Amino acid sequence: MESYLPVKTDYTAEVRKVLLLTLLLNSAVALAKGVYGYLTNSIAMTSDGFHSFFDGVSNIIGLIGIWIASHPPDEEHPYGHKKYETLFTIIIAVMIFLTCLQILKKVYLSLFEDHRTTVTGTSFAVMLVTIGVNFFVMIYESRKGRQLGSEFLVADAMHTKSDIFVSVAVILSLVFTKIGYHLADTLVGIVITFFIARIGFQIIQTASNVLVDSVCIDTSAIEYLLKSINGVKGCHEIRTRGTTNAVYLDLHVLVDKNMTTEKSHAIADQIEAQIKNEFPAVIDVIVHIEPGTSEQIKRCTTNNT
Repeated sequence: MESYLPVKTDYTAEVRKVLLLTLLLNSAVALAKGVYGYLTNSIAMTSDGFHSFFDGVSNIIGLIGIWIASHPPDEEHPYGHKKYETLFTIIIAVMIFLTCLQILKKVYLSLFEDHRTTVTGTSFAVMLVTIGVNFFVMIYESRKGRQLGSEFLVADAMHTKSDIFVSVAVILSLVFTKIGYHLADTLVGIVITFFIARIGFQIIQTASNVLVDSVCIDTSAIEYLLKSINGVKGCHEIRTRGTTNAVYLDLHVLVDKNMTTEKSHAIADQIEAQIKNEFPAVIDVIVHIEPGTSEQIKRCTTNNT
């Protein structure tokens, strides 16, 4: 179950700022590993450069996706455009799987060629520096993603996390290649593919939960909150859906069957206000008021205890 934090009013600007910074860092990392990997004929290092290149491309996709998702609701999209951000997280996952195919292609070709990798002190220096940069990006993006409630930033941080695993594997391949085990470069390419594919699967799994409207908030927390509101005799059919920073909630509330329409409407307004105050990620609440019979009220009371 996700934890829902207060959503900042400058959400789009904050996410854009994070993506621009990580784009700059990812581009530098990709250039360093890709160029030096090509110069030393290292499959592992070049593949790692490809992986970092896709990190940078995902940042650009993220900038586009966040811009689209920030558009307000309109006649054709009455619930807004938030799910476009989820859609773009899936694009990141697809890019990760494409990275896997690129690496496997290089691995396959290396098995049928006289493949020799040149390992120098600079090779290790490049990898260590880029690991440091990737670690900073991962921590920074993950923290900002949780603070802002951004699925895309959290997914992109997971992508960067895969870069760290990959880079550690590359260093190991350089060590074994240096001492004469030239096949290590090819084997590490296969290991890299496994780690990258695993991250892609995790991103797809998280995004699919949003697209199929999985539960966002524990219903027992809503039930507990409603107990403190005068006039509420019970509640049922609590449903939530949406994204981490945009939750839609609807529920049925039982009130005294003799209560006036005006009074029941006031209770509905109070329920909406308290839910939004307690759960800042909730942007829309629909309250269905029902005249509760003594049997319904007793059943709801029993279920909620």
